Amino acid sequence: MSALKEQLKQATKEAMRARDKERVATLRMVNAEVKRVEVDDRRELSDDDIFAILNKMLKQRQDALGQYEEAGRDDLAAIEAYEISVIQSFLPEQMDEEELVDFVAGIIAEAGASGMQDMGKVMGLLKAQGEGRVDMGRASALVKAQLSS
Repeated sequence: MSALKEQLKQATKEAMRARDKERVATLRMVNAEVKRVEVDDRRELSDDDIFAILNKMLKQRQDALGQYEEAGRDDLAAIEAYEISVIQSFLPEQMDEEELVDFVAGIIAEAGASGMQDMGKVMGLLKAQGEGRVDMGRASALVKAQLSS
């Protein structure tokens, strides 16, 4: 069993003992999604696979949060914000803006990218070397800006 999967199960047990209903519900949702992917793919998931699932869930919740805030549904936005905080607690710390700019510049130099035609190669390296610490949306915008200039 992967270390992250074990960590999720332990966190669920601790939340149950603390009678934290919201945290238990969020962690059960995460565990259910991990289990669903395992059953669908018929394999044991690695930490990287689970990080990918968590990132996908995080992005879904961030999109929903924006839509709820736009619609004035503060009650639903609060639920999404809480779920985001729980999911983020299992992900590595994201790079800050300055660190991300330096990292992107290093990847572009490593790839020998000279124009927009090299964007796919750069994004592949970013994803591989970022190890979950890179916000791919922000990174994509930085890559576009640096390659187009």
